Amino acid sequence: MSSLIEKFLYNRKEAALSLGLSVRSVDYIIARRELETRRVGKKVLVTRESLRRFAGANHPEPIRPTDEAPQTTGTIAIADPGASDA
Repeated sequence: MSSLIEKFLYNRKEAALSLGLSVRSVDYIIARRELETRRVGKKVLVTRESLRRFAGANHPEPIRPTDEAPQTTGTIAIADPGASDA
């Protein structure tokens, strides 16, 4: 006889799998506080109730914030050999 253990908290990867999203998308949703979390040490765990609530609602807005500028690497200035040092 096998017994199933009912889970109340899910790690970010499990939450992503249950929602059909990437872990990064779940991170954005957690940052917007649309998923309720608990911390156990360094682990961030998502509550089962908040996963069900999120899955049952419509979310027409994009997951990634639109006001976030893409990260760029440092800019390198190249001197123009034809320019004078006046």
